[in-house]
Amino acid sequence: MEKKKRALALGGGGPAVGLSIGALNALKEAGITFDVWTCACIGAWLGVIYNQAEPGKQINTCEQFFGKIFRPDDEYSRFPIAGVFAPDFQAMVRDSIEFVMNPRSYANLVVPDSIARAANELMRFVQDPSQWNFADFNSTYLNDVLAVNPASRFITSLMYLTPFKGMSRTYYPVSTFLESIDFKKLYREGKPYIYYNSYNVTTKKMELFTNNKAFKNIYGPITAETLCACSALPFVEMPVTVNGDTYIEGALIDTVNFESLLLNHPDLDEVWVSRILDRKQILPANNLYEALNNLIQMFAANTSEDDVKLFRYKLAKENEGRSETTRIKLYEIHVAHHINYDWSWKNLDACIERGQKAAQATINNYPNPTPSPPIDDFSYRSQIPWPAWA
Repeated sequence: MEKKKRALALGGGGPAVGLSIGALNALKEAGITFDVWTCACIGAWLGVIYNQAEPGKQINTCEQFFGKIFRPDDEYSRFPIAGVFAPDFQAMVRDSIEFVMNPRSYANLVVPDSIARAANELMRFVQDPSQWNFADFNSTYLNDVLAVNPASRFITSLMYLTPFKGMSRTYYPVSTFLESIDFKKLYREGKPYIYYNSYNVTTKKMELFTNNKAFKNIYGPITAETLCACSALPFVEMPVTVNGDTYIEGALIDTVNFESLLLNHPDLDEVWVSRILDRKQILPANNLYEALNNLIQMFAANTSEDDVKLFRYKLAKENEGRSETTRIKLYEIHVAHHINYDWSWKNLDACIERGQKAAQATINNYPNPTPSPPIDDFSYRSQIPWPAWA
């Protein structure tokens, strides 16, 4: 194929990362290379792992790396947690001990006015059979038993008010997992420009990190620390402190990371997008784990879809006044819907296979750019009948 300046956008999507691995394999086999990689969350990890790998071994390196994060199916079936989501047990123990030993932790455990109110509410509940239903019982038990009981108040505050800020921790100054990534190779001559994003909670700004020395006075460097910061999903992962500022996952705001792409690279010929999340992937949850996945991925799926729509608009503005041969063309790889969000080897393999097929379909249609998708029709009628009084 004719040599063109291309950018590849790798979106976030956690356990759906196999879709992008498969897409990269198809693109590599087709001889399609990229001068710019703009990434978010798990896409940033994939972009870093791919580009620090030995030439010719990129796909195998990615499969081996992410294979350590995903779990064997039988192991995963009763332990549905990715290998990278280890809690900081030492910090949890330390913070819990400090909480128990701190006299201020015992303030307001006994609230006389609330106890008196709860006693009256309990008597009213017992004497009123019309309230003897599951909804009223659960509400009463929460607000008039647990919320005023000193023991449950202490346990709840121990769970939610100790200083640890996430269920897991990814970044450590010393880590075999992170040391397996050779970040120095990303700065070698001939490497593509790589960007990923992270949100600076301290300054309230989105920030980019890159291996491109030309932008070292504008963006931060790609390091183990900033890579962990770019995927620090609140509650699931602890935020990462970089130079005194607190960072969380940038994909919460820009899931595909088109930030400054056209500004920094107006001479692009093509932009390829691997957006690995789509709302059609969401299925009814069968348990709390799947419910948490739906909560995270539903937001990310819609954000990524909106990101691409907005980028199409910006691209149209950028192409105004350009000739047909100088316009920047967009190639969006189809997002496979029939996947799940399990961190299992079976799902990883399935995503890689589907991602490769999806990318191949786009390659087969090359050089025709991906057409704009139809606008959703919201004029449908709900299948749920309205109540008579509505």
